[in-house]
This record gives sequence, structure tokens and C-alpha cells, in this order.
Amino acid sequence: MIEAGIHEKIDQWLTGNYDEATKAEIQDLLDRNEEDALNDAFYKNLEFGTGGLRGIMGAGSNRMNRYTLGMATQGLCNYLKQSFPNQQISVAIAHDSRNNSDKFARVTADIFSANDIKVYLFEALRPTPELSFAIRHLGCQSGVVITASHNPKEYNGYKAYWNDGGQVVAPHDKNIIAEVNKITSVDEVKFEAKPENIEMIGSQVDEAYIEKVLGLSISQEAIKRQHDLKIVYTPIHGTGITLVPKVLERFGFTNVHVVEEQSEPNGNFPTVVYPNPEEKEAMTLAMKKAAEIDADLVLATDPDSDRVGIAVKNLNGEFVLVNGNQTGSLLINYLLQAWKKADKLTGKEFVVKTIVTTDLIRKISDSYNVTMYETLTGFKYIAEVIRELEGKETYIGGGEESYGYLAGDFVRDKDAISSCALIAEMAAVAKDNGQSLFEMMIEMYTNYGFYKEELISITKKGMRGAEEIQQMMQDMRSNPPKTIAGSPVVTVSDYKFSTVKNLQTGEESKLNQESSNVLQYLTEDGSKISARPSGTEPKIKFYFSVNEPLASKEEFDATAEKLDQKIEQIQLDLKLK
Repeated sequence: MIEAGIHEKIDQWLTGNYDEATKAEIQDLLDRNEEDALNDAFYKNLEFGTGGLRGIMGAGSNRMNRYTLGMATQGLCNYLKQSFPNQQISVAIAHDSRNNSDKFARVTADIFSANDIKVYLFEALRPTPELSFAIRHLGCQSGVVITASHNPKEYNGYKAYWNDGGQVVAPHDKNIIAEVNKITSVDEVKFEAKPENIEMIGSQVDEAYIEKVLGLSISQEAIKRQHDLKIVYTPIHGTGITLVPKVLERFGFTNVHVVEEQSEPNGNFPTVVYPNPEEKEAMTLAMKKAAEIDADLVLATDPDSDRVGIAVKNLNGEFVLVNGNQTGSLLINYLLQAWKKADKLTGKEFVVKTIVTTDLIRKISDSYNVTMYETLTGFKYIAEVIRELEGKETYIGGGEESYGYLAGDFVRDKDAISSCALIAEMAAVAKDNGQSLFEMMIEMYTNYGFYKEELISITKKGMRGAEEIQQMMQDMRSNPPKTIAGSPVVTVSDYKFSTVKNLQTGEESKLNQESSNVLQYLTEDGSKISARPSGTEPKIKFYFSVNEPLASKEEFDATAEKLDQKIEQIQLDLKLK
């Protein structure tokens, strides 16, 4: 059954100023009585979530296409003109390797140019972090990257950036949406380009960015000694191929092996189910190659190269994936050690993590008397903290559990290019000290505690799915558990209402965060459980974090097993298994 309001929208698209291919796609769905598909394509307008616009490509108001993208861009143009009156506004635009990304980037550039905004358009695909850098480097007021990060091939997206190089945050995100919502017809979108307002960019910006990445290197002497560290790298058919091999070479690494089957940019991602370095399946070819050549390190970047997944040999010499919490903790540990060794810690430095990222980072930061700030999920909030503290405190590094990290502040989004270089450098330092990266991680656990995290994603598709997810959150709010895995729940943090309630004392206090639909339980034994509907996908995510002291390397396997059992019990208690 197609609802009346949806029928009205469908009619607007069939009779309005839309191209014939779009109308034919909608008519075909009508002819085949594809009611669920039509409802899903039109039941709402594609909105800015934690990552801007993101959706399945196709015809419809809830789909990623030249019209939804066009209205978003026109709204952004209108808002930029309000925000920067009486000045020449400029924007930078980049795109990833996905199907239609280059076309969407061109449509976006055309619309900006038609609105008399100067456009710097990358001549070919580029990593997302380089777009963030370009905004700052070229003095732009805004920027856009066409990407859907690591989503399946059916998706594409549009991330909007502000003049600091960070993704738009409040109040700009809501204000842009308000401007987009004022546009009631595609006839209001200026699609006709003014070519004189578009300038192509490429190698000069690449070089300026690479120079900044090289400046992050801390241990050049170790790299010189370990330059032949065996590294396997895969861009998983994405943009990383444009810069990662080059940056590793410029850092001094001479033994880098690219996974040839995945080296070509391809929006169909033919060798993987999902182009996501968090998934073991996406790393299969890289790990196979690593085993063949007895590599020291595996690096894999997602299609827009803002996330990096890694694999190393465990104590038994088998390649295992290192998750985002572990890699983030290793990087912060490495950076803080290096800053202390160089006598650069003055008491005014800080690191940042998100609320669902491991508290091991807090433990490490505390040991160096370095301030750790916590933000909502989404790297744009980390960028916001960097901006707010600019000139007052010095940012060392930060990250989130979803495989996104950033060292240095010349980029204001997660950066897999610089992260690949620093992870390789960290592995070289470990090898220089007679360790593997895995052993370096165990040493970190013996110093600060063994923290183990797990993530469960439950997918609920379409209109009904969104309602089911909201109901799950409502049930958890109404009836919080008293104990989880035998440990009493001490606090419930509800980020939607900005409250923390101590269940043992009944005391309530306020959270100093913007509202977000996240619930977090903290237990007496230090376990942390977070529930959060995704801002970009039809999923609800549950994050589990548990910890135990680790006395020695020999006890690693037994302690890991104990922590796995604790996570298993938590999931059973919350009826998630």
C-alpha cells in the first residue's frame, strides 16, 4: 500500500522538471507494483546525518541522485552567501572511486559555479582527508566530498565541510538543512555551470599535503634501520592508491607490496562483499599475500581513505586483525611516548576520543598528564574540539573505534593516509626494539590494563526498520538493567536528554554534550555498554567494553578468553544473543 503523501511526491517527480531516465525508473517501479521500493524511495527526504547526505543511488527523494544532491548543494550555496556576505566565496570538491562519484562531483561543482562561488575541483579521485586539507590550504569557506565511505556499492553520499576543514556541525548543519528544506522545487536549483568559476586542482595540492604528512614522522632513525619492513597494502579499489604507496616511500619504506587485485579504483568493489577494512572478508586477499611473503604489517584503507584497518602476526605467528580501539590506543601511546621523550609535553596538550571508543586511551593520557576530551560519535565533533582549542592548547592526536585516526591538525577529519605512515613507523620502531606490533600492544596492556571491545550491529531496513530501532531505544530507556553480567549498573548516561543517573544513589547530573540518541551503561567492574542508532545506515549499534589487569605476556591468551566470556554474558543478559 502506497500512502497518499508518498503518491503525491511520486506524481511531482513524474510531472516535474526531472530527466527522462529518472521518470522511467519511477514508472517502471509503478508498473511492477514495487510498493515497498517506492515507499522507501519517497517516504522521506534524504537528510544530513553524522556524515552528511548518504543513501542508495536511484530515483526518489530518499535516494542519492543529482536532484537530492542538487537541492543540498543549492541550500549550502544559499547558506554560504548568508554566512559570508560581501566576499568572494570559494569551495573545494573531491570524490572517491564509487559509481557516479565523478558525475556527482561535477554536478556539485556546476551548481556552486552557477551561484558565483569559486570552485577548486580535484581533477580525479582523491582521499577525503586531502579534501579537508585543501579547504584550509586554499582558504576556502566550505568544501564537499562525494563518498559513502565503506558502505556497500549501491550507496553514495555527500559530506559537507566548513572553513576549518571539519565536517559541518551545529549550528551550521541544521541551518543548511533549513535552507535545503526551503527549496520546494528542483527548478530553484541552478544547474547551469559557469565554467570560468571552476579551477581544476591536483598535483600541487598533493605535494603540499604530503609535505605536512612527512612532518609527522617521529622516528626517522628507526625507519632507516628498518626500511625493508615488509608491508602489504590494499586500497580495496579506492582512493588510497593515489597517495598511500607514495607517502610510505617518502617516509623511507622500501618494501611495500600492493595487492594488485584490489589496486584499481572500481565502484563495484568486485573482490569484496563490503569495502570495509573493519571486515575480515575485505582483508582476505591482503592477509593471504602477507602470509605468502611473511610480511610484518598489513594496511588496508576504505574507498575514501579516511579509515585504515591493520593486521599483524600474533604470538603464534598467525595474522590477526587489530581492531579500531587497539590501533587508536597504540597510536596515542606511541605519540605520547614520543612527545615525552622529546620533552615537548608542557601540560597544555590534549587528545580526543568519542564516547564509544575505548577508555584505555583515557588511562594512557592520564599517565602522561595529558588532557583527554570526549565527544559524541562522529569525527566532526573531534574537529570541533580542535577548532575550539586552537591557539590555547596543542592537539596531539585522536580517534574513534570505527578505524578513524588523526595526528596533527593540518587535516580536520580522520586521515588514513597519515595514519598508514605512522602505523608503519610504529611497526618499524617495534621491530627496532626486537618486538612485533602485537607484542608492543601486549606491553601496553600490561602497563595500563587489558581492554577488550566488541561491536554488534543489528540492521533494520526501511520505514518499519526505523520504527523498530526507536522502540528498542525506548524500551532500554524505560527499563534499564540493574545488573549486567553479575556486576551492578552504577550509572546510566542518556545523551538524548543530557543526563547521567547514578542508579545506586538516585543522583542525577547533566552531561556537557549536544543531544544525541545514545544510551550508555557503566557497571561496578568497569564494563561499559553503549547503544546507538547509526546516523548514516539503517542499523542500531551496541558497543561493549570490558577490562582486566594483565600481569604478563604469558597470561594474554587466558585473559583474552576471560574477557570474551564477559562480553558473551553481557550480550546474553541484554538479550542480544
